[in-house]
Amino acid sequence: MPSLTPHYASNSPWSISVNLTFNKAEDLLSYFYSSVQYNLHTAILFTWTDYKTIFLPITAFACATAPVQSLSSLFQCWIWIWLHLLLCNVSNQARSREEDAVNRPWRPLPSGRITESQAVALRWATVVLCVLWSSIYDQDLVLTTLGLVATTFIYDELGAASHIVGKNFCNIGGYASFEVGATTIIGATHAMDVVSVTAVVISGILIFTTIQAQDFPDVEGDKALGRMTFPIYAPEFSRAFTLFATIAWSMFLSWFWGVGPISTAVLMSFGAYVGMRYYLWRTLEADKKSYLIFNVWLMVAHVLPLHARTSVLAF
Repeated sequence: MPSLTPHYASNSPWSISVNLTFNKAEDLLSYFYSSVQYNLHTAILFTWTDYKTIFLPITAFACATAPVQSLSSLFQCWIWIWLHLLLCNVSNQARSREEDAVNRPWRPLPSGRITESQAVALRWATVVLCVLWSSIYDQDLVLTTLGLVATTFIYDELGAASHIVGKNFCNIGGYASFEVGATTIIGATHAMDVVSVTAVVISGILIFTTIQAQDFPDVEGDKALGRMTFPIYAPEFSRAFTLFATIAWSMFLSWFWGVGPISTAVLMSFGAYVGMRYYLWRTLEADKKSYLIFNVWLMVAHVLPLHARTSVLAF
């Protein structure tokens, strides 16, 4: 007996149309997934070297200085820091292909993941994104973002990166912007009090006198670009000064924040170790490792304001 169920041939126009629609949808989804994965990887590569130099130290500073109130505020702080870190990194790397080809060939421009014109467009797109993101909170945070934008413009477009003093002043502006923004978001009142402002000012002076630590591993790349950094201008004195600075700052910060004798001894020993590394071990690999250890010391120095609020380091 013939079946009463309608039967459609596998090669009917309706079946072919459905198959084509599904295939197109799968292709679009696959393209979308690949595009998101590729661009997210590119963004991470832009920011990769500054997780230890900006992301973690600024997080430690904000958590200790505000201090942190909840996981939600910490997560919001991370998003704000990372977006602004992307802004700075894209701005800096958009015009430093030659330097990165020597020092960090895996970065997006020298590795060919993005063109220079695309990087410049992304640089200004991140400015808009960061301003909009800060506007979610308040006008003061927008001004903080605009301050960071001005700093990156002076550093990259106006050439302050090639001058010893100009570079250091821009680093102060950059770190201070990150610290103010992160502390504002992560705190309970979303405002800076006396402890927070004092900590930012001290941190700015600390950065100004120790930021050359990041330049020792990049000497060859900076020379290739014609930049004049402290280690290039004064190879011997810059290392001796770094040794003095890490010890002196460890002593001053321990005294200023009133931490206990054991905490003081630990910080001073750590600072002396960091400084001695820079002075005694001068190979490229040694300088890279020294800079990593320097950033750990910097994070420890940045959590000392917590003692002013909790006396947690009284031992």
